[in-house]
Amino acid sequence: MLKQRKRWFEVLVYAISTIGFIAVSYFLILQITKEIKIIPFCLLEFSVLMFFLIASSSIIKAVTKAMEEKVLKKEETKYLQLFIDSLRFCYTLEDFYEIIQRILEQKADCSVLYMDSEKEYVLYNSPNRITNDKDVLRTLMNNFPATWPDGFDFVGDKLGITSRYKKARGFVISHEKFHFFVLCRYTRFFDTGIYNTLVEEFYRFRKRTQTIASLSEIAGLSKEWEQLAETQRLFLPEVMPDTKRLKIAAYFRPLVNVSGDYYTALPIDEHKTLLMLGDVSGKGLPAALIMGLVMNTVKIIEDKEDLIGIVRAIDKAIKGMKLQDKYTVLFISVVDTQKMTIRYVNASMSDPLIVTRAPDGYTIKPLSSNCGVVGIIDIDDIRIDEQRLFRDDLILFASDGVSEVMNDEGVELGDTDLYTETIKNSAAKQPQEFIDDIVNLIFDYKGNNKLHDDITMMVTKVVS
Repeated sequence: MLKQRKRWFEVLVYAISTIGFIAVSYFLILQITKEIKIIPFCLLEFSVLMFFLIASSSIIKAVTKAMEEKVLKKEETKYLQLFIDSLRFCYTLEDFYEIIQRILEQKADCSVLYMDSEKEYVLYNSPNRITNDKDVLRTLMNNFPATWPDGFDFVGDKLGITSRYKKARGFVISHEKFHFFVLCRYTRFFDTGIYNTLVEEFYRFRKRTQTIASLSEIAGLSKEWEQLAETQRLFLPEVMPDTKRLKIAAYFRPLVNVSGDYYTALPIDEHKTLLMLGDVSGKGLPAALIMGLVMNTVKIIEDKEDLIGIVRAIDKAIKGMKLQDKYTVLFISVVDTQKMTIRYVNASMSDPLIVTRAPDGYTIKPLSSNCGVVGIIDIDDIRIDEQRLFRDDLILFASDGVSEVMNDEGVELGDTDLYTETIKNSAAKQPQEFIDDIVNLIFDYKGNNKLHDDITMMVTKVVS
């Protein structure tokens, strides 16, 4: 793109210079008299020609330099930022290679080499002369061995480390003996402030792929489900955050060792907290993978008040995994204790509700669905609804494993007055006490029947 701009500009300048030279020459010819000899005229013409050549060259040099500064400093760094943004949603090596091709190679005109330095094995290389050159590969392996420390460094013309940023021909990111080389003639134009962000996202990508690979290996080879469950629980919060005007508690009981249920509470600022609970379709490893994917997606998104953006990012991430018939229902919200509101997207969760005090006791206000399931069908419109909150309001999020517990007659708990009355009677209690009451109700209600689904709850109370 920059080459074309420079080439067209050169053609334009030389065309204007040629026209100018012809015009001046014609004017001089008209001024010639019989007293003027041919030699002085030729010298004058030569001087005019040199003037136009020097002027054209100077203009081209100055303008193309300014063009490089403007285009490359802004546009090339923009492509590197686009690569970082896309890297946040890569969960497999296939995803990684796709954004290398689409962004670094096609848009930024870079050459890429990704390798396992310990095994001296090339995982990916761009289809061009530089990264396919055996001498280049050998030089990089010698200069950046497996013992090279984690971090990033600039690569010089001789393909070794260089401290002269303006002379750099590329850069390398090293992480646990894996090296990611990006070679580009315009490395000096990348904004230096972007490299630390790129390194962090590359590390996160590597850890995500390692986690997913570990889950698959454990489930597919060793069947050590307890180890798999421990790995999965790392995605869930160990303790709920201590917020100024909210008290939060949670309960998580998978039917088997692994689960598709998930929840989180993430403080945004002094007054706002993101609350989410969801349930992935199906059971076993695929559900566990999607659960981890959703949690990671929410964690890495910077603007946690953008509920629509978060839901669309989750939708894109699940579809990108290409696991057949996998989707999630979820409830995601932002509670603002300054404005005393809850803004939410309910993607087909059936049980979220607010329990609020009224003159004649507690009343239940459902937080109705306003979005379809996420990850399998196209989502056209996502609506954000808002509800007013009051002091001592209790917010209950629960997976359908709670309301669908059956008694001996096959009646679901969520369809009974007993469930509703227990919620109202326990609404004045603290969140953990409320959860204890609901859990006791579940196990009393089911009797000798077996549970058929995961049980997950998160309860939040607005306090003064």
